[in-house]
Amino acid sequence: MSIPAFGLGTFRLQDQVVIDSVSTALELGYRAIDTAQIYENEAAVGQAIAASGVKREELFITTKIWIANLGKDQLIPSLQESLKKLQTSYVDLTLIHWPSPNDEISVAESMAELVKAKELGLTRQIGISNFTVELMQRAIDAVGADAIATNQIELSPYLQNRQVVEFAQQHGIAITSYMTLAYGKALQDEVINNIAKRRDVTAAQVILAWAMQLGYAVIPSSTKRENLASNLLAQQLTLSDDEMAAIAALECNGRLVSPEGLAPNWD
Repeated sequence: MSIPAFGLGTFRLQDQVVIDSVSTALELGYRAIDTAQIYENEAAVGQAIAASGVKREELFITTKIWIANLGKDQLIPSLQESLKKLQTSYVDLTLIHWPSPNDEISVAESMAELVKAKELGLTRQIGISNFTVELMQRAIDAVGADAIATNQIELSPYLQNRQVVEFAQQHGIAITSYMTLAYGKALQDEVINNIAKRRDVTAAQVILAWAMQLGYAVIPSSTKRENLASNLLAQQLTLSDDEMAAIAALECNGRLVSPEGLAPNWD
């Protein structure tokens, strides 16, 4: 995988809350940070990174282009603005956050702009987010599968998104799972808690280990130091085949993120 398997998400965190979360995470050893233009926290994330003293080359920073900025004349200037806020000359990964609603701006146009951004040295890698199989195919047709580092999708024990995962994996595109803990719902799950008790670990560690064992990158967020620290330990947990199968059986198409007017026709 050309992207880190474990990182910090910053969705819904702003101002001092995100500064504290990123600062603590970097102190604990996190080195991958995921943000987005629409989160309105890039400047705060940049501030925390700058104050951390961690060398830029040790970090893996991801941002995502908002739908208003997907067109030919908007994408690159908007990314340059993101870089200013993040106080860096480049990001490691830039994603299309959501496909353009009603195909207002074609996937081909946006992907071509991302390729240009990469050529200009503004981003090391490019990718997509919330793309269905059909939209992934369009992105592949536009720039080739080799150019696409990841598809960042909602994926949890309750929404395993198998069609999208299978298609991506067939084409060598890594999967990044967001909402892996299902907004905390999966932390209450009896099956997961039984595994956690047996292993003397947290429910979050079980879920994150499950996703990473399937080859997905994860980007859990937290504002609490103890959770940030314990989430990191998920990387050291290996689940048995039976435990993996028990979690796989929790699939129930439990999608939580499907904004009206923004969500594509899901697979």
